Amino acid sequence: MNVLHVIIGLNVGGAELMLKRLIGEHQGNPNYHHSVISLTTVGKVGAQLQEMGVEVRALEMRSALDIPRVLWQLVRLIRAARPSIVQTWMYHADLLGGVATRLAGNSKVIWGVRGSAIPQSGLSMTKMVVTLCSWTSHFLPNAIVCCAESVRIAHAKKGYDQSKMIVITNGYILAHFNRNPIHRQQIRDDFGFSDDDVVIGIVGRFDPLKDYRNFVHAATLVASNINYVKFLMIGRGINAENNELKAWLDERDLAHKIVLLGERSDVPDCLSAMDIFCLSSSNEGFPNVVCEAMAMNIPCVVTDAGDAAEIVSDTGIIVATRDPIALSGALQSMINIGVAERSNLGMLARLRIENNYSIEIVSARFEALYEQLSNGFPLTSFHFLDK
Repeated sequence: MNVLHVIIGLNVGGAELMLKRLIGEHQGNPNYHHSVISLTTVGKVGAQLQEMGVEVRALEMRSALDIPRVLWQLVRLIRAARPSIVQTWMYHADLLGGVATRLAGNSKVIWGVRGSAIPQSGLSMTKMVVTLCSWTSHFLPNAIVCCAESVRIAHAKKGYDQSKMIVITNGYILAHFNRNPIHRQQIRDDFGFSDDDVVIGIVGRFDPLKDYRNFVHAATLVASNINYVKFLMIGRGINAENNELKAWLDERDLAHKIVLLGERSDVPDCLSAMDIFCLSSSNEGFPNVVCEAMAMNIPCVVTDAGDAAEIVSDTGIIVATRDPIALSGALQSMINIGVAERSNLGMLARLRIENNYSIEIVSARFEALYEQLSNGFPLTSFHFLDK
C-alpha cells in the first residue's frame, strides 16, 4: 500500500506527531510505503521522519501567491508517486491535496479534520478555506477522518458531507509513558515538591481556548481550603514572562503555590511529578494531554470540552466548562478520596488508553480504511472499520 501524505507543515503539533506515530508503526512493514509532502517547510518533525528513512518533500509555500505553483507541483508529484491513497492533514492540505489528487488521476483521497474551534467571523484565510472545504467535501474526498466526535459534529454543522465522515482518534506509543517511582521522586525534588504535597498539573499552550483563567480561579479556591496542594503549569507561554498570567497569580496571591515551566520537550517526565491532572479548556477537539496523563496512570479532572469526557469516562471527574467553582470542587474531591483511590483510578485510566487509544489500535483502524477504499468498497461506517 503506497500512501502519500500531504500536510500544511511539519513543525511540532498534534497532527504532525500523530502522522509521525502512524508512519512509525508501519516501519519495517513491507505492506506499507509512506511518503510525505509538506506545503511549507520540512520542520522539526519532517527532519525526524527523514532520519527514519521516510521521503519528505517541502514545497516552501509562503503566501496565497504561491498556491498555483504549489498546486502544480503537487499534481506532478502525485502523478509520479502513483499512490494508492493520498491522505491529507488539516484544512489547507485537504483543499489543495484534494484538488491536486483529482487533477492527477484516480488515487483515493482521505481528508484529515483536526479541530473543533472553526473560525466563525472575519475574513481570515482559514475561514475561507474551511468554507471551500465544506463545499468541495461532497466530491473531492472519498473519506473524511475526524480525530474526535466533537470535531465531526462541528464540521457537519459547517456543511461537510456527513456520509463521508468517520472518527479515528489519535493513538499513542504507550512505551513512552511509563511511570517510574524513582524518577517521579527525582522530578518532584527538582521542582521543589515535598512528599506530602498533592500536585495538580496542567499542560497546554497559553491560549484563550485553554481557559487558564478558569484554572487559576479554581486553583485559588482549592488552595484556600487545602494547605498541602501545589500546582504545576506547563506549556508554551506558561512562564514568568507572561505578564497576563503573572497578574492573575499576583492578584490571587497564588504565585508561591505554582511552578511555571513553560514549554518542555520532556512532558512525560513532568507528568510523573503530578498526582492529579486538570484540563480547564473551554473548547477542544481531541485533547492529547488528557490521554498522555491517563497513560501515566494519573487520574484526571476535566471540563466537558471536545472529547475529553469520552476519553476520561468513569476514570476521572468531568465538569462543565467555564465554571471554576465546579472545577475547584472536583479537584478537592479528587484530593479528598486519598492516595489509594487515586492510584486505582490512575490504573483504570491507563487501561482505558491501552484498550482504546494505543497506536496499534488506531493504526489498525487506518489500515482498514486504506484497504476498504483501495479495494473500491464504499465507505460505510466506523463500526465496520472496527470489526
